[in-house]
Amino acid sequence: MNFQVTVLKVLVSYPGGFAGMADLKRDMAILATSGPDWAERTKRLAARVPDLDIFSQGLIERLNGGWRITDKGRAVLDVMEARHVAPETATAPTHVDASHPATSPPPRAVMARPGKRNRRQRRQAARERARAKAS
Repeated sequence: MNFQVTVLKVLVSYPGGFAGMADLKRDMAILATSGPDWAERTKRLAARVPDLDIFSQGLIERLNGGWRITDKGRAVLDVMEARHVAPETATAPTHVDASHPATSPPPRAVMARPGKRNRRQRRQAARERARAKAS
């Protein structure tokens, strides 16, 4: 989890962008333990602004009892969250040929996890040995 991105995201969710330290800590603890999705998301967002430093860049202000996101902090967060569109995909096709309907790609084959079949075989063999011993 990227601490600085999480701070910005938490602060922007509060009215006026201000959160007391107790609220900020509680929300960050919830997000930190919410699973790998949040950690991956904050890492992706942080990668869009590699030199991010919320304190020295003036993205947040430390006020009595808490922190407040600044307008500059909101702008940086907007830049991080903006969807990146490649230039070649940004232009729409001018003519669509209706005689050839779009087809979806063929479904990918579902691959079994390695070792799963072996585990089943081992369990079955163990059951058979247990039955043989019991009789």
